[in-house]
Amino acid sequence: IPQLNHYYFSSILSGIEEEASVRGYRILVAQSNEKYEREAAICQSFYENKVCGVIVSQAKDTQKYDHFTKLMEHGLPLVFYDRICTGLNACRVVVDDYLGAYTAVNHLIGTGCRHIAFYGTSMKLEISKNRYNGYRDALLKNGIEPDDSLIRYCDNRAAAEAITPDMLALDPPPDAFFAVNDDTAIGILYSVKNLGFRVPEDVSICGFTNGERAIACDPMLTTVEQRGKRVGEEAANILIGQVEGSIPMDKVEKRIVRTRLIIRGTTH
Repeated sequence: IPQLNHYYFSSILSGIEEEASVRGYRILVAQSNEKYEREAAICQSFYENKVCGVIVSQAKDTQKYDHFTKLMEHGLPLVFYDRICTGLNACRVVVDDYLGAYTAVNHLIGTGCRHIAFYGTSMKLEISKNRYNGYRDALLKNGIEPDDSLIRYCDNRAAAEAITPDMLALDPPPDAFFAVNDDTAIGILYSVKNLGFRVPEDVSICGFTNGERAIACDPMLTTVEQRGKRVGEEAANILIGQVEGSIPMDKVEKRIVRTRLIIRGTTH
């Protein structure tokens, strides 16, 4: 798991643990803290401790995948979730990032927004590309030309608070923001309100997660619900299926968990 302090990853872990427990398995948990070296060391440790399989979300800075290849070569079932390794044809469980983003941005446009900013992460990650493409295609579908000046690499609250004032100084300023996660969206919300803009009358904001913080801010956050617990259950189901033989080891199982848009007070 990249970071357990993220609501989404902790909810995925809950789903994994629940499914594993019901089926008589125990889990070992480790955090990569978004570092390739730590991720590789964890994989080696799991192998040495003779685990029966591994469920993993790739760290942000992972660009080599030899540590994953080694596990597969030694016959260990490997299931990716959220951030998948595109260099391997391995089992995976993802949410429909593209459709989630498309639906959210289409909603913003439907409420009258035309200058919609996008805060995302590195396009090296598949989920980032999918969410950006959903954002872009929603604009194009509605006759709005994407504007590179409204796109920023930003995926946490502190960074969002730092860069949003400059975004709001643009002419014209964004009338909406779509953020890659709720923390980033809440950073935007803080900055927007701090600068005297009204939400959603002047600026609309949409996040992506639907964690507990989404209902702890004022106004409460419109966001795309990722259903992390379901992602965890599906990942554990695939892994245990391969361990027990109900899913062949040579079958690459790919499952998609549907998202849904939760409309609250930061949008009309």
